Amino acid sequence: MVLRLLKYGLSRGYPVTGDLPPTPDLRASYDVVIVGGGGHGLACAHHLAKYHGIRSVAVLEKGWLAGGNTARNTTTIRSNYMTMQSIAFYKEAVALYEGMSEELDFNVMFSQRGQLTLAHSEATLRAFHLRAETGRHMGIGIEVIGPDEVRARVPELNMDRGGALEIIGGLWHPDGGTARHDAVAWGYAREASRRGVEIHQRTAVTGFGVTGDRVTQVQTDRGVINAGAVLIACGGMNYDMALRAGVDLPIRCFPLQAMVTEPVKPWLHTLVSSVSLHTYLVQSSRGEVVIGGGSDPYQLYSTRSTLDLKEHLAEGAVHLFPFLRGLKVLRQWAGITDMTPDYSPIMGASPLDNLWLDCGWGTWGFKATPVAGKRMAECIATGRVPEVLAPFALSRFARFDLVNEMGATAASH
Repeated sequence: MVLRLLKYGLSRGYPVTGDLPPTPDLRASYDVVIVGGGGHGLACAHHLAKYHGIRSVAVLEKGWLAGGNTARNTTTIRSNYMTMQSIAFYKEAVALYEGMSEELDFNVMFSQRGQLTLAHSEATLRAFHLRAETGRHMGIGIEVIGPDEVRARVPELNMDRGGALEIIGGLWHPDGGTARHDAVAWGYAREASRRGVEIHQRTAVTGFGVTGDRVTQVQTDRGVINAGAVLIACGGMNYDMALRAGVDLPIRCFPLQAMVTEPVKPWLHTLVSSVSLHTYLVQSSRGEVVIGGGSDPYQLYSTRSTLDLKEHLAEGAVHLFPFLRGLKVLRQWAGITDMTPDYSPIMGASPLDNLWLDCGWGTWGFKATPVAGKRMAECIATGRVPEVLAPFALSRFARFDLVNEMGATAASH
């Protein structure tokens, strides 16, 4: 076997090729320029090329492919939001994740294992009942369960009976799951590049040329290019990027940290989160326990991690699962979340005719990746905003017609 592998690997006919072609020189113009080489930008490029026949597309990424928030999230996928508008949007995202490996011919390791959010108070249970009713009305899998069923689903949980954080029920969402974030990004990138999309890594956008109501040029550190349409989809830098085109978005940025333990044998077969502890856990396919929580309490553009958050996450995780005490932390990291006042994204048109926005994702960006890419491609190709995106228009803030999702996460933000 060893000799056969060596012979195969050293053969001139070695059949494996790279997923992406070498980065070409920038052309003078493209039909579409996408600012941001993360999951959303790459998904949009894939849909533009495959479903709308638009292949003169450049994806510009100042760092490396999917090196921003796509690589810094905790891979959670769910649709159990609070408003009907958000549920409809994220329900479509879950459906797209279910078929993503086939769509991309790339194993994104989607694992639909369900999400369990714990209630430690009657007030939380009342909120869960409202979310469950809304979710069922919208056709997603969601129900409130009692403490016995919570215990049956996750026998290792510390129920804290009689304690200050006794678990008195939960919100069960069987549609929830996880996927490999890097596989999602590389799958979209490979399919897009196969259809002619150019992916330019290490290409920073430094400004825009605006004439009248249109963006006419994208200025980069590798030269100036003309663009028929521009999409801003660069995660934590969305506010700054839009401002370079003269668009002031209602966004403030906060770090969001997470960490992962050393790998252990599989024991946690669902996602578990606690509203009161601001902590959630999921075990990865490699056996590591991924632990996340709330964002840092102050505005900052930084991806550094802190001891305070590490202690907070460890305290919550050990309370829920005391046997984790002593498990070593392997890594800790942070992303930059771009938060809006109503905790919902800004998608669709901008004040400029050909500048499109895929911004304000806060902590929900990864789970929306496929539907954001599909629907933003539809916007750019047709010039019209589809109905499912209409509630997330930038203009809602001027109308005070907000989509309030504060409290839809398992941790405070």
